[in-house]
Amino acid sequence: MRSRRPRRVGLLTGGGDCPGLNAVIRAASRTAFLLGWEVWGIEDGFDGLLTRNVRRLTVRDVRGILQLGGTILGTTNRHNPFCYPVRRRGVMVESDRSRQVMKNYRALGLDAVIAIGGDGTLGIAERFSRLGMQIVGVPKTIDNDIASTVVTFGFDTAVSTATDALDKLHTTAESHKRVMVVEVMGRYAGWIALHSGVAGGADVILIPEIPFDVSKVCEAVLARERAGSEFSIIVVAEGALARRGRRVLRERKQAGRAARLGGVAEWLAGQIARRTGKETRSLVLGHLQRGGQPSSFDRILGTRFGAAAVRLVAEERYGTMVALDPPRVLAVPLAEAVGQGRMKKVPLDSDIVQSARDMGIGFGD
Repeated sequence: MRSRRPRRVGLLTGGGDCPGLNAVIRAASRTAFLLGWEVWGIEDGFDGLLTRNVRRLTVRDVRGILQLGGTILGTTNRHNPFCYPVRRRGVMVESDRSRQVMKNYRALGLDAVIAIGGDGTLGIAERFSRLGMQIVGVPKTIDNDIASTVVTFGFDTAVSTATDALDKLHTTAESHKRVMVVEVMGRYAGWIALHSGVAGGADVILIPEIPFDVSKVCEAVLARERAGSEFSIIVVAEGALARRGRRVLRERKQAGRAARLGGVAEWLAGQIARRTGKETRSLVLGHLQRGGQPSSFDRILGTRFGAAAVRLVAEERYGTMVALDPPRVLAVPLAEAVGQGRMKKVPLDSDIVQSARDMGIGFGD
């Protein structure tokens, strides 16, 4: 580190919560404290800068939080300062509040901000960087869809949670000779579905990268029955898309928030039951994948990312994001990691996809 002069650094967590967030907060705070810096927690993501809802963190605040899920700073995925939802004449519209955020950033005397979040939060961070905010990003998402980093913390814990659920579902599915369709998170990337499906012994895995044919899924179920296996486990990513079909949504895009995916498992279970005559059930794991204690891998990765972010602040390497490039944690430009077309999706020629196919796992194509 080049600089040890006193600094005032802000920390925020944005977007969906994720196992390992508190590990980052703890590591960044402890590293900054040893440099003699002030650390200010910004509540509820960039909302805290908009409303000046901040508090100074102490050693006591970050003690004992390594193993805790969630985030002690709170978070939100609804309020983008560049298109902030406001009500005008009874209608919700989007308003640009970025100038107020920049004004508050300067008024609070912050030398830098460490923004911990997914592609939405980091996309906002990149825009504020262009406006002059001295900012460093830390990639966070259970979806593992951020470019420029091999993996994000939270992903390992989410996969473990989904795998544990699949282990439990095998016994009830086999006992009742049912088809179980399990919907997992991941948005428009199939990493959680693919990894948990392989680890949990799924028979069919449906991911957004491979549009599926319902008839092929039904054929796989009936083929298993003919072979003597009268139950099937199907894992489907929430963003999976049937050929010539529309993506299933829980909620369409509204002012200040993106569309909510979900419901594909229930839809698919109905299709399978109608076409095969098999008793079929659907299950949505939902926010179970976000909660609970982070795995040891996510605790370590979060710790490495938090300490590395402070190093980048000390080196005044702003407008960057920490990223894992094993065995190193390095800095990459925010602009290269986020934005339109930057989402990291499952490569169709990847070894794990090929290995799953080699074992007879279907992808509905």
